[in-house]
Amino acid sequence: MEKPKILLIIPAYNEEESILRVCREIEAVRPDIDYVVINDGSTDNTKQVLEENNLNHINLVTNLGIGGAVQTGYKYALENGYDIAIQYDGDGQHDVNYAANICEPLINGEADFCIGSRYLDKTTSGFQSTPMRRFGKNIISSIINTFWKFKVTDPTSGFRAANKKIIEKFASDYPSDYPEPETLVSVLKDNFKVTEVPVNMRERETGTSFVSIGSSSFYMIKVSLAIILDSIFKQK
Repeated sequence: MEKPKILLIIPAYNEEESILRVCREIEAVRPDIDYVVINDGSTDNTKQVLEENNLNHINLVTNLGIGGAVQTGYKYALENGYDIAIQYDGDGQHDVNYAANICEPLINGEADFCIGSRYLDKTTSGFQSTPMRRFGKNIISSIINTFWKFKVTDPTSGFRAANKKIIEKFASDYPSDYPEPETLVSVLKDNFKVTEVPVNMRERETGTSFVSIGSSSFYMIKVSLAIILDSIFKQK
């Protein structure tokens, strides 16, 4: 692949305190990569920050949730001819220095979809999430491995790169409830090549998480059931 056209898809909900810093870091470190912020119906001043600082963005008139926001980004990537789309958090957790790492398997033709994992090499990332979330991700990983024989260490990672084929797929069909693990199952079902690479992740300092600490256990149970049902029906 010649030098690819790369887009960072940044879903943002109530990220007024972090979104400018995130975008300025991208501009400083990787000026060769484009980005689009999907303002997911924020109720704080996120929209004002985006507009006043001329940050490339799309304002959704209502909150669609993480799935709807990310799918909007994939539609934008498809319509504007991007070769690779990278999902990237608007809260400052992701490190743009690792964008090259998750793009490399796609550029080399080794994979269609690459997940940035904080657990693949624990010396790479300083932030490992909470014990409850690590327990939940282990269960999700075990379910995916059982049904699809794919060992994934960070199934809920939102730092992921997709090639043109995946961009087209996600632009037309993207789950709204548990997008990271469900889309992984979806691409495995369609026999796309998937891989993981180690990346650094940082702890959230501001903003609102799509999954609250209090709901982590409930989320883990619901997403596990969703993956099992998806896997059973999609294998038939």
